[in-house]
Amino acid sequence: MSADGLPFRRPLGATPLGPRRSLVRVWAPNARAVAVRVPRRGETPLREEGHGVWAGEAPAGPGDDYWIVLDDGRRARRLPDPATRWQPRGLRGPSRVFDPGAIAWTDAGRRPPALADLVLYELHVGTFTPEGTFDAATGRLGRLAELGVTAVELMPVADFPGMRGWGYDGVYPSAAHRAYGGPDGLARFVDAAHGHGLGVILDVVYNHVGASGNRALSAFGPYFTDTCSTSWGEAINTDGEGSDAVREWIAQSAEWWVRYLHVDGLRLDAVHAIFDQRPEHLVAEVARRVHAARPGALVIAESGLNDPKVVRPAERGGWGCDAVWADDFHHALRTLVTDDRDGYYAEFGRVADLAKALRRPHVHDGTWSSYRGRTFGAPADDVPREAFVVFDQNHDQVGNRALGDRLPPRARPLAAFVTLLSGFTPLLFMGEEHGEPAPFQFFTDHIDRRIAAATREGRRREFARFAAFAGEAVPDPQDPETFARSRLTWREDARLRALCVDLLRVRREVRGEAECALDEAARWLRVRRGAHELACNFARAARRVPVHGDTLVLATHPDVRLEEGAALLPPLAGALVT
Repeated sequence: MSADGLPFRRPLGATPLGPRRSLVRVWAPNARAVAVRVPRRGETPLREEGHGVWAGEAPAGPGDDYWIVLDDGRRARRLPDPATRWQPRGLRGPSRVFDPGAIAWTDAGRRPPALADLVLYELHVGTFTPEGTFDAATGRLGRLAELGVTAVELMPVADFPGMRGWGYDGVYPSAAHRAYGGPDGLARFVDAAHGHGLGVILDVVYNHVGASGNRALSAFGPYFTDTCSTSWGEAINTDGEGSDAVREWIAQSAEWWVRYLHVDGLRLDAVHAIFDQRPEHLVAEVARRVHAARPGALVIAESGLNDPKVVRPAERGGWGCDAVWADDFHHALRTLVTDDRDGYYAEFGRVADLAKALRRPHVHDGTWSSYRGRTFGAPADDVPREAFVVFDQNHDQVGNRALGDRLPPRARPLAAFVTLLSGFTPLLFMGEEHGEPAPFQFFTDHIDRRIAAATREGRRREFARFAAFAGEAVPDPQDPETFARSRLTWREDARLRALCVDLLRVRREVRGEAECALDEAARWLRVRRGAHELACNFARAARRVPVHGDTLVLATHPDVRLEEGAALLPPLAGALVT
């Protein structure tokens, strides 16, 4: 049988055929018999198609619930469909048939935003508004468009335990979470975003699933491998026996979002934790299939590798992603605008680090990393600037702090100045643009007591030293108040928002590679990009930064001025000069 004829290459899950009919296909090599159970309509046996795949028509149409019943010869178990598109009653409830053809789209002809025009805004649906739903979030889209954002990046929405969480412990990768409004709500959000001229990038997790789903998925087949592990749970089986069907399950999920929910691209979480020795790496396969499913759709990777192969094209041995997150840029910038020096921040803190990051953001490009105890990274001079996503805040760099605290107020204007006027693709974290005072803390709603207890204790152990120093208790992730504290208040620093609007407006005019001059002792940096100069003062005292231009385009603070070939900058300030 040819690879194209393999039955698991056919559409998995429930495909509607009519008002009360669907074709259901499931990969279940561990079962001796498989059936679909529809409430009040009984069970329909599925037939074997080979290679562990079972398929058949079931009396369930759009809006109907159904279970997959697995019989392994000892007992029969009813479970959700691994390829479910809708879990209206959560991880342990039935799946529901969803018909994407019934969505009333108004975005005909809309194409994803070009990478060169991309300005990302990362948001968590549950804390973005008091209601925490897709529909409520649409009310803020106009404000984001006015800011100068071109695409919203949603933190993961795939079905996860309970009703609140970051989403990185999702179990069913193609099912939009019920707390947010399910697949219909997501479709309305995407359609509304397109109406405002905004793209939508969806964060997806294909390196592991939440531990609450391990037993259910394992009942079907070898979804996991014990040859390796991730920091968050069992590793997905991407290259072992049975991995073809697992990879197909993931690839069809990626195609689902961009083809049927009109999402403009995907952000692939922690691709360095996907262990794959197949000739075509899973990330490369996902990128290829997303691009084929929706021309122009973007694939953005989060990679802890500092390896340019992630964004190099397949014909050059790369994985073919369009862009990659650049953590070194964040670390180089944060350590200059704050006093953070713990952990991996200890390797940063020199103005020269940021100067290097402003050309290509791999500060570690084959250099020695004392944090890792080895050389790390590779040069990326051949990678276009826009293929790097940079930020001074994001969900990780805020939420993975013990108290979820954001950048201190005095650091925010200069951090935004450097990030938004860099030559890279910028990302703002929700609320950053208006100086949001609410923290973004780590919160969960695990439905398994053992997992909940382990999460709570693990968080306390991880930050025990910090908590003692700070004099504050590490927030309990399971406490609903931790979630409530993380909701945006929308209390606005009007001056900071106006600065961000101006920076995003003028960044279109700032072109060219970064040519840097600096004074390490005085803590200033000058960056020439084409006809523009960025003068930056990272000192805690005023500085004169030499510049060649004589026109002040904009500044982070009202008391910045030009005088005799220099920009006079107060502490932690910046000026754009021509």
